[in-house]
Amino acid sequence: MNRILVTEKIAPEGLAALKAGAEVDVRLDLDKAALLDMLPQYDALVVRSATRVTAEVIAAGERLRVVGRAGTGVDNIDVEAATRRGIIVVNAPASNNVAVAELAIGLLLDLARQIPQAHDSVQAGKWERTKFMGWEVRGKTLGLVGFGRIGSEVARRARGLEMHVLTYDPVVSFERAAQYGVEVVGMDELLARSDVISIHVPLVESTRNLFDATRLSRMKRGAHIINASRGGIVDEDALLEALNSGQIGGAALDVYNVEPPTGNRLIGHPRVITTPHIGASTEEAQTLTGTDVAEGVLAALRGGTPRYAVNAPFVAPEEWSVIEPYLRLGRQIGALCTHLVREPVRCYKLEYRGELAAVDTHAVRLAVLQGLLGPTVDQRVTPVNAPLIAQERGIHVTELADPEAESYAGLLVLRAETADGERTFSGCIIRDESHIVQADNYWVDFVPQGSLFFTYHRDRPGMIGRVGTILGSNDVNISGMFVGRQAPREQAMMVLTLDEPAPEAVLDLIRAEPDIQKAFCVTL
Repeated sequence: MNRILVTEKIAPEGLAALKAGAEVDVRLDLDKAALLDMLPQYDALVVRSATRVTAEVIAAGERLRVVGRAGTGVDNIDVEAATRRGIIVVNAPASNNVAVAELAIGLLLDLARQIPQAHDSVQAGKWERTKFMGWEVRGKTLGLVGFGRIGSEVARRARGLEMHVLTYDPVVSFERAAQYGVEVVGMDELLARSDVISIHVPLVESTRNLFDATRLSRMKRGAHIINASRGGIVDEDALLEALNSGQIGGAALDVYNVEPPTGNRLIGHPRVITTPHIGASTEEAQTLTGTDVAEGVLAALRGGTPRYAVNAPFVAPEEWSVIEPYLRLGRQIGALCTHLVREPVRCYKLEYRGELAAVDTHAVRLAVLQGLLGPTVDQRVTPVNAPLIAQERGIHVTELADPEAESYAGLLVLRAETADGERTFSGCIIRDESHIVQADNYWVDFVPQGSLFFTYHRDRPGMIGRVGTILGSNDVNISGMFVGRQAPREQAMMVLTLDEPAPEAVLDLIRAEPDIQKAFCVTL
C-alpha cells in the first residue's frame, strides 16, 4: 500500500481523504535531519508552507512520486529538482480563490473607511468621529496587477461595488477581461489611473520587488496599495518612504518579506493595515485546500494526471470535464499499442476528433506518451518526465485535430507507423468509461481494464468455441468477448476480458491450436 508522510496540519476532511486511499503518517514539527531520515520510506509527501522541500530532500525520497502542497504557492518546493526526478508536484490553487478575494475587498474597505484605526480608537476609550473621515469606493478605479483565478474574483466583487476596474496581466485575453467588465491596460497606465492597486501575482524572479521606488513614484499621488499575494513583490523600504512622503496614501498588507515580520518598520505605521497572512484562513478554504491536495496526491499515486499538477500541463477548469476521462484513455491506448506492436515504430501520429478538437490536448499527449513508455522502461514514467524520456529515445509524435468524430462525441486515435504499414488504435468515452473501438486496425469495442486476452487468428468456424473450451477447462473465466475481422474467413482478432490472467501453460495450449497465429495476455 502507498505510504504518505504529512508534515504539517491540514483539514480533517483532507486527511480523511488521504487515509481512504493510502497509509498516512502525520509527523508534525520534523526537523530537516528527521525528515531526511524518514522520507525514503514514503511514496508521497504532503506539506504546507513551513517544510522546505529542497533538492536534498527530494533526493532522499527514493520512493517519492508526488509532493503535495496544501495551498497555492510552491516557493518552498524545488520544483525543478522534482521535475528532473519525474516527481509530480501538486497544489490546491483554486481552493482559496474566494477567501483571498474577499480579504482583498475587506482590506479595500478598511483602507477607505479606516476601520481598524477607528476600532482601536474606540477600544482605547476615545470618540474621534471627525478624525476618521473616509472615502467611498463607488466610482473609484481599482487596478488589479494579475488577472488569474483570484484577480478575477476580486474584479467580480469590485464591479458589484460600482468600481471601475483595470488590469495589467501580460497573458490575459481581452475577451476574458471583457466578460468581467474589466479594462486591460499597460502597467504604466494602470499606475497612473488607479486609486487603489491590488496585487495578485506569484512571487517569481520577474515579480520580485515589482513595486519598487520607481513604480511607487508613478502611482497616482495619495493612491492606496493592497498586497495579499506574496511578500517580496513590494519593496518594503520603498513603500515606507512613499508612505512617509505622502506619495502613497495607505497600504494594506497580509504578506511580508519575512514572516512573522518582527522588526518590520511598516508594522504600527498609522496608514498601514496589517493582517497575519490570513488570505486562505477560512473554514471553507481550508477544507477545499485539504481535499484538493488529497485528490491530487492520490491521483498521482494511481499513475494519473492530477488536475492541479504544477509541473505538468495546466487544464483550464472549463475544459477539465472534457479532458479528464481522455487522460485515462490516452494511457490505456498508449500501453495497448506498446503491447501489441512488437516491431520498431518510425513515428506516432495522434488525432483528436470531435470534442477533443476544441480543447487544449497537451495533457492528453503526455498521457499517451506515459502509456507508450511505461511498459518498456525501467524507470517510473509520469506526465512530468515522459517528454524527456521520449526525447532520449527519439520518439516522434505528430498531432492533428479534426472536429469530425464519425458517430462518437470524441475520438482519440493513435497511429504507429512501422516498416509493414500503419497500425491504428482508437478509443472514445462512453458514460465516463474508456472504450477501445479499434485495436491494431481491427474494429472492436471493449473496456480496457483488468486482464485482457488477445488472439490473432484466421477466421474459421469454431475458433471462438475452441479457445473458450480451453480456458474453461482450465478454470479461467471469461467475462466478455469481442471479435474484429478484416473480411469473412480472413485475418481476425479476438479480445476476451478475463476475471484473472490465463497461466502461461494455458496460453501455450491455445497457441498450439490450428489457425492461431499469436495469443497473449495484457493487463492495462
